[in-house]
Amino acid sequence: MMTNGVVHANLFGIKDWVTPYKIAVLVLLNEMGRTGEGAVSLVERRKLNQLLLPLLQGPDITLSKLYKLIEESCPQLANSVQIRIKLMAEGELKDMEQFFDDLSDSFSGTEPEVHKTSVVGLFLRHMILAYSKLSFSQVFKLYTALQQYFQNGEKKTVEDADMDREDGERRMEKEELDVSVREEEVSCSGPLSQKQAEFFLSQQAALLKNDETKALTPASLQKELNNLLKFNPDFAEAHYLSYLNNLRVQDVFSSTHSLLHYFDRLILTGAEGKSNGEEGYGRSLRYAALNLAALHCRFGHYQQAELALQEAIRIAQESNDHVCLQHCLSWLYVLGQKRADSYVLLEHSVKKAVHFGLPYLASLGIQSLVQQRAFAGKTANKLMDALKDSDLLHWKHSLSELIDISIAQKTAIWRLYGRSTMALQQAQMLLSMNSLESLNASVQQNNTESFAVALCHLAELHAEQGCFAAAGEVLKHLKERFPPNSQHAQLWMLCDQKIQFDRAMNDGKFHLADSLVTGITALNGIEGVYRKAVVLQAQNQMTEAHKLLQKLLTYCQKLKNTEMVISVLLSVAELYWRSSSPTIAMPVLLEALALSKEYRLQYLASETVLNLAYAQLILGIPEQALTLLHMAIEPILADGAILDKGRAMFLVSKCQVASAASYDPVKKAEALEAAIQNLSEAKNYFAKVDCRERIRDVAYFQARLYHALGKTQERNHCAMIFRQLHQELPAHGVPLINHL
Repeated sequence: MMTNGVVHANLFGIKDWVTPYKIAVLVLLNEMGRTGEGAVSLVERRKLNQLLLPLLQGPDITLSKLYKLIEESCPQLANSVQIRIKLMAEGELKDMEQFFDDLSDSFSGTEPEVHKTSVVGLFLRHMILAYSKLSFSQVFKLYTALQQYFQNGEKKTVEDADMDREDGERRMEKEELDVSVREEEVSCSGPLSQKQAEFFLSQQAALLKNDETKALTPASLQKELNNLLKFNPDFAEAHYLSYLNNLRVQDVFSSTHSLLHYFDRLILTGAEGKSNGEEGYGRSLRYAALNLAALHCRFGHYQQAELALQEAIRIAQESNDHVCLQHCLSWLYVLGQKRADSYVLLEHSVKKAVHFGLPYLASLGIQSLVQQRAFAGKTANKLMDALKDSDLLHWKHSLSELIDISIAQKTAIWRLYGRSTMALQQAQMLLSMNSLESLNASVQQNNTESFAVALCHLAELHAEQGCFAAAGEVLKHLKERFPPNSQHAQLWMLCDQKIQFDRAMNDGKFHLADSLVTGITALNGIEGVYRKAVVLQAQNQMTEAHKLLQKLLTYCQKLKNTEMVISVLLSVAELYWRSSSPTIAMPVLLEALALSKEYRLQYLASETVLNLAYAQLILGIPEQALTLLHMAIEPILADGAILDKGRAMFLVSKCQVASAASYDPVKKAEALEAAIQNLSEAKNYFAKVDCRERIRDVAYFQARLYHALGKTQERNHCAMIFRQLHQELPAHGVPLINHL
């Protein structure tokens, strides 16, 4: 049988065969042995040795490509190899016969050129053995394929030379030897040998895990896997890589199909079997059901996932497989984590995992428990102590992936509790870490979901502080590291849409913000509905906004999404006082404050107190409003977003002015001066986030205060700023000072 220049007698019975590319590699090895040590420098010899392993393990490549790789390491040897292959291809069949006869001389003598047990020695022996098993007709076909391989290489070399002459400025970029397999390299090769196929599959699987951008595209990888499976349909590992590849593009049908085929092949080939085969058969069945449950859970098919999980539990109990039962227990928690008693299941899972010596499962259980306790409002110090215990497990067992997850978890917890400085520190710590896994130099490290989460937090934190250029650089890096077709791309897509939305709202471009709502909704339905209500409220469509917020509030209360519940309550309260009903807003704000305190969401609590102070200001009790502000302003100035800092300072100045109404003239003038200083600080904050609508309000208020103090020049300057902004930003019928 012969396919694309590959001669092999039985695809499943032989592990290696001779191809024209392997003959070229044999010529290279022969020339390296014949060349004296003085003819090749030590640096060139080292480069050639580094080149050999990818050439021996990788798939077949074109002759022109091989020439270029050798030339980059040793130009002199590349010329010798080219001449030797040319003489063999343009000569006679006996030249190839003589070449293989001479190969065995490499092992002769007291000090042979190649040791039989070395990597090169094993390759030479495999090739000599495979060639000796060929019939005369197969040898002739191999020689014909070698001639065709040489002619194609010569044509490619001539074409490259012509292109270089036409474009002298173009320089070919030097390629690393340890990069992933390129598409043109794979496409030129025929069926891979078993070793080549195993190397290809392990390389692509490692790239999918660590650096998806270096792996083949989903379509190209699937094409190569189909080619592998066409010649060896029982290659179980190829089916599993096909399953991982289909997960990249969210293809539920093909991924399920490949996963089932993988476990079917394990049973057929007996790869999982023991002496009697029964244990291996049952093991494949229960882990097939478990993986199928995980797959359905990933795609949101919870009912099918529960059925598959029940089947896995039943088979595991029959086989008394405690490890499989522990994995099932973990997935039971994932499926039932919305239940009130799910933490009991999780605690039991962690204890059992520790008992059976499963550090990975135990650590994941602790991480999930910490996350659940964070949403339940436990104190940060207890959560960090629990994470510290899990970190000890990670470092003890070198679980680098879980170390990343732990740091990303800490980043999210600090943001949840409103400690942006601590969140920033944790995110930067993750970025500066190196993976514990040994990867090639060209492979990016930490290209995992936790890394993407930390980068998204970093972008949002920079955007909150008005550093939009820095946030843009982080997002640019995210787009390069996680392309749109990668499995974690949705994280930065949502982050990018939210930052654009906030910028459009700050700039008063409500139509642009409204257009971004569709994209946000596609990525996160709850967030999209909330942002739609915010836009409607800004456009004075109060009735529609109120209906939407009430529906969202009911839904979030059902899901126990406390953070969003508080945000919705704050929006509802703002809607009430913008509708001149501050008394109705007070119970809503008190409910939001109670939830914030109960779940220890410090930042949301401070924001709620800020809104309560504003409601009291509207109700005519500015002294109490100032007292409340002193409670809330410190956390906001320490960890708050720039916009919230500006709102707080603006509100302080309003309360100062309202309180000064009953003061004597001297004390009143001092209070107004202090208010003007606070207004200037608020304006600086608003300018950082380009919030021109609020800058307009500050300018209006400053002009009024300067007029009261008799400072005409400063008043006119502020009035001019107000007029310019007012012409650009119409008021939409809302009183200028009647919003926070």
